[in-house]
Amino acid sequence: MSKRPDTKETVLLALELMRRIPRGRKVTAKELHEQLADTEVGRDLRTIQRQLEMLSEHFDIERDDRSKPYGYAWKERSRGMALPLLTEQESLLLTLAEQHLRALLPASLMKTMDGFFTQARANLAPYTNAKREREWLKKVRVVSTTQPLLPPKVKPGVFEQVSNALYANQWLAVDYVNAAGKRTQADVMPLGLAQQGPRLYLVCRFKDFDNERSLALHRIHSATASTLTFERPKDFDLEQYDNDGRFGFGEGKKIRLAFRIDKETGFHLLETPLSEDQRVVELDDAYEITATVVDTAMLEWWLRGFGENIWDIRRETSKLA
Repeated sequence: MSKRPDTKETVLLALELMRRIPRGRKVTAKELHEQLADTEVGRDLRTIQRQLEMLSEHFDIERDDRSKPYGYAWKERSRGMALPLLTEQESLLLTLAEQHLRALLPASLMKTMDGFFTQARANLAPYTNAKREREWLKKVRVVSTTQPLLPPKVKPGVFEQVSNALYANQWLAVDYVNAAGKRTQADVMPLGLAQQGPRLYLVCRFKDFDNERSLALHRIHSATASTLTFERPKDFDLEQYDNDGRFGFGEGKKIRLAFRIDKETGFHLLETPLSEDQRVVELDDAYEITATVVDTAMLEWWLRGFGENIWDIRRETSKLA
């Protein structure tokens, strides 16, 4: 006589499957089987298939059986899986996270979180008691320090392919057109994703090269993640890449910058210094400021932005370079 499955384990598996079934796209039994493989509720593929058949019969889960493998998704107007343990504060945190992390998390990971985000929004809906939490969403905002610009349009599917390849350390085939109009088709090793203002940049290495390049996502016409994986280079660090001024169009060269700036114009530099070693000398009508910074095109644009209110600009090679 075969052993009956443990009821608790069956319920936990069903709950985990419902949590991972997305809304707006379909997922297959094989994909769910792979997602659960390294978890405590991991089961064989046939068990996953049986559970999905049962769930689609009793819940608002749609099964697309027009072709194999079958696809599963929450129906468009269903509330999805309810998460009663989410407090109003947790719902607020998840809603803020969804707004600000959407462009920085792998698309596949964001989709697995759809159930949580949907329930978080439901918990903050007008008919609930979370009045203060709803109001909080209108009380906080990330503001731009430059002229606001609309984000450039990224081709459909590009972000999903790029972020998923980056997440899984997979080679990526890209069709890219640079700012000068030159078109390049190449295999690249995705190493990092950075958001700079309204733009997203992919840091990568082209195949057979060991230097890094930054590709604007909106200039990628198409991207396809390969099944081939790579070993992430140990000599690459995204934080160091940023600190070297590479997103400011620099090469990591440090300089000792000195200038004089009108007091009213330069007062903010006393509150937000250019560097840890910044020194300020107060003169009658100006501040004389010296600081160690990375020499970049962005620095040049920043200095020019002050016009006649900044003068006597000097650059010397830093001893820290």
